[in-house]
Amino acid sequence: MPSPSSVPENDKRSSNIAQRIEEGLWRYSLSGNVIKRWLLEIICWWVSAICMAVIIGFLVHYKGKRIPNWPGSLTLNAFIAILSKVSGAALILPVSEALGQLKWTWFQGHSKTMWDFEIFDNASRGPWGSFLLLIRTKGKALAALGALITLFSLALDPFFQQVVDFPDRWALQGTNSSIPRAIAYDPRYTLELRAGQIVAQQDQDIYVVAKKFFYENGTQPVEFGNGTRAEIPISCPTSNCTWPPHQTLGVCSKCADISSMLEFRCLNTTIDWVANLTAAGSEGKYVNGSVCGHFLIAPGLPGPPIMMSGYLKEDITSPAGRAKKGETLLTRMLPLVDVYTKRPLLNGSIHFKNVRNPINDFLVVSTANGVEGVLRNDTPVAHECVLSWCVKTMQSSYFLASFEEKVIETFENNTEGPTPWSSSPLTSQGLSGADIWYNENVTIRAPRAFKSSDIIEYGVVNSTFTKVASVFDDIFPSYYTATSPSSIPILRYKTYITNAPFQKTLDFNPWLGAANNNVTLHMERLATALTNVVRSVPNNPRISGDAFSTVTYVEVRWEWLALPLALLALTLVFLVATIRKTAKEGVWKTSAIATLLYGLPDEMQKKITNSANEGTPRAKAKELRVNLDSNKGWRVSGNLFSPLTPKPKQYQPPPGWI
Repeated sequence: MPSPSSVPENDKRSSNIAQRIEEGLWRYSLSGNVIKRWLLEIICWWVSAICMAVIIGFLVHYKGKRIPNWPGSLTLNAFIAILSKVSGAALILPVSEALGQLKWTWFQGHSKTMWDFEIFDNASRGPWGSFLLLIRTKGKALAALGALITLFSLALDPFFQQVVDFPDRWALQGTNSSIPRAIAYDPRYTLELRAGQIVAQQDQDIYVVAKKFFYENGTQPVEFGNGTRAEIPISCPTSNCTWPPHQTLGVCSKCADISSMLEFRCLNTTIDWVANLTAAGSEGKYVNGSVCGHFLIAPGLPGPPIMMSGYLKEDITSPAGRAKKGETLLTRMLPLVDVYTKRPLLNGSIHFKNVRNPINDFLVVSTANGVEGVLRNDTPVAHECVLSWCVKTMQSSYFLASFEEKVIETFENNTEGPTPWSSSPLTSQGLSGADIWYNENVTIRAPRAFKSSDIIEYGVVNSTFTKVASVFDDIFPSYYTATSPSSIPILRYKTYITNAPFQKTLDFNPWLGAANNNVTLHMERLATALTNVVRSVPNNPRISGDAFSTVTYVEVRWEWLALPLALLALTLVFLVATIRKTAKEGVWKTSAIATLLYGLPDEMQKKITNSANEGTPRAKAKELRVNLDSNKGWRVSGNLFSPLTPKPKQYQPPPGWI
């Protein structure tokens, strides 16, 4: 078993290597060349500077670019953290060594308290000693700069961490998005016959959407994610898509106030609006009665004025229907063409004569305050509204499950001409009614985006127009009535069907004209919903757009490099100033060997340690003032201890020296 004093061969080799390195550095420190004396510190400063330069170079290269995808798990953040650690460690070494050198310089020339030696020594080792040194020197000595650098170097890591941020940005992707547009509306219809005759059909796609607006508050957006689902078949491969402004065939609406064409009267006139009327379509069977209300007084109106809102003044009993005194007409929807023959009711439209191909042009008059308002003869709300085919320029976008679209411009055919409607009675095989058809294809020649000379024709064939227009015969004309203030109002609709009337109660009447119900807005929503139906037909052409997705980018905040660069510059200044200040002195820096060489003699150590009754040795070190001569050692200023009989020594220092 080896003795405790024995050292293994590998430890000897390790110690020899360490000794050789220390010996080499010691020889350099004893060199007459100033650069060689401080070579290690200069190299360390350059290492720190190179690390910072590499960091800045990488930041300049990757600024504004996508975060790099390096092999392995190395990230840009980790790379900067490693270099910043190396830079900080390399930067603190020359500061520490320079403070160690200034420790010896501090005691040369003038006596200082021995306690300063420990303060300087601690300052070269860490921030607490640097803080004490800064206080001791009051910031006036060169060593104070080194202490300040040591303290601020504690913030190097946080500052380097704040230099780089990785925000997400939207970047254009290689894939495209698409959105439908309609050049023409011509869906496929199956043939329907009755007694060998082709039956007029309604467009079911239009009908499904339109009836929501006839009897309810329209279609409601479907919630999807944090937004609403698009009502047209868009294609967006990412969560952010935009499309250029584009044109599409659609439906437009307009409304105008006609309150000035209403007058309040009490008349004995034809009654066609009561809920239980069964003789629809047979004007000769309508009964007359006494009524009071607001009547439509308009040029070109055939026959007597038409009551738009009012009430019965007497009971009615006839084969065509029964009604009691006090039954009120709350809302009347009156189309400006006859529902059976499509003949104009007036001399064309009142406010929209320039609209060439109206899908429906109608009047809607209602009293806002219900039965009580009608019985009080309140002035009703009255509008003329029109739905027509038009070309819309759309601006569309899709962002995070929310689809947004707005109409930039509209264009419609304003060519004047005779009505395209025709009708003839049905007489074959005992059928009643009329054969109605539309003689004109709808054609709208709209300039492309309204800014170029290119013309595109949009339109609807006449057979499709007829099927779409017939959808609105269900609600125009219609009557919303109540038998008493406490009764539930009833809507009589589908008046083109004879015999038993069609009646419906409504949870919400969108045409009632209450303060919270805007007929103009309701029509705009209806036109938008119908436009979406037209655009959603399969095989419609599509507009290509841009698709964006989030990509992580490198953002550099250069201001956070101010402290590292400032410390780098101050360290250079501090190192150069220390080299110049100590150029003619021995370079001992933080060497422990130098401390041992210039230790106090045994007699002085004994004097200090034996003075416990007067304070601890550390306390005495605060009182003892010394200065250093590189050739003669420490010299005490004054005699702080009681004289003791000195032991004779072979080599005695000169008088006055320890």
